[in-house]
Amino acid sequence: MRNRSHRSRAVLAAAAAAALLGTAACDAGGSSASGGRAEVRPSPRPTPVWDRSPDSMAAVGDSITRGFDACSVLSDCPEVSWATGSDPRVDSLAVRLLGPSGAAERSWNYAVTGARMADLPGQMAQAATRGPALVTVMAGANDACRSSASAMTSVDDFRAEFQEAMDTLRGALPKAQVYVSSVPDLKRLWSEGRGNPLGKQVWKLGICPSMLGDADSLNAAATLRRGRVFDRVKAYNEVLREVCAKDRRCRFDGNAVFDYRFGTDQLSHWDWFHPSRDGQARLAEIAYRTVTAREPVT
Repeated sequence: MRNRSHRSRAVLAAAAAAALLGTAACDAGGSSASGGRAEVRPSPRPTPVWDRSPDSMAAVGDSITRGFDACSVLSDCPEVSWATGSDPRVDSLAVRLLGPSGAAERSWNYAVTGARMADLPGQMAQAATRGPALVTVMAGANDACRSSASAMTSVDDFRAEFQEAMDTLRGALPKAQVYVSSVPDLKRLWSEGRGNPLGKQVWKLGICPSMLGDADSLNAAATLRRGRVFDRVKAYNEVLREVCAKDRRCRFDGNAVFDYRFGTDQLSHWDWFHPSRDGQARLAEIAYRTVTAREPVT
């Protein structure tokens, strides 16, 4: 009897201790005094790295971003720029993202006609002074459009110069977003424009000789030359993709500009080389799709 009584008291003591510990655990977990379940709070969603609605932007690059030859011969026409222009027929990236008044107040164009990739670090430094949320890049055509195929910028130099441009921006604006356009297909430009007699006469003035020189020739040397330019542009685009991929706040267009099947309606009728207003509008569409996509193009 004595042992049975002792065991009973031990069981009761253990049960009481378990109940006390259970109550303490519930209280520590935030349960109410009435014995309700502990509140489960959802984990906060991480802030997306890419903002699909930036509130300001700056553009760097070459004559395409300056709207060269889109309005009149041998002249910049920044109002039709795919990046920052105000022309409603183009509906530029800045207008699409910021609205007309926002684009006028909070977008800036630092592109320069004739610029090559070596000029981009300086343009990036200028753009950074504005503190833009988004920077657009379109450069590389002039690195391929040289006096000859052998004079084209080397792929290694192109890579180093683009990396320097990105480093320049990151040194000043670590969180700025970057949209990078692929270099257009210059061989398609030759193929589309060579059917226009006026265009071929203008090309003889020295527009992109590495690709457009001796436009009617289909001999082995001309074909080889154009092939070298085509391959170099593809290599430049691979560099743009690779360097951009290393930066969490950079988006490459996935070669959308290079792959775009433009026709003569998208070419300036002043030189059959630079984009027309319609061509600028198509570039704006491509940029907008890339910038506002939920996921980056791969």
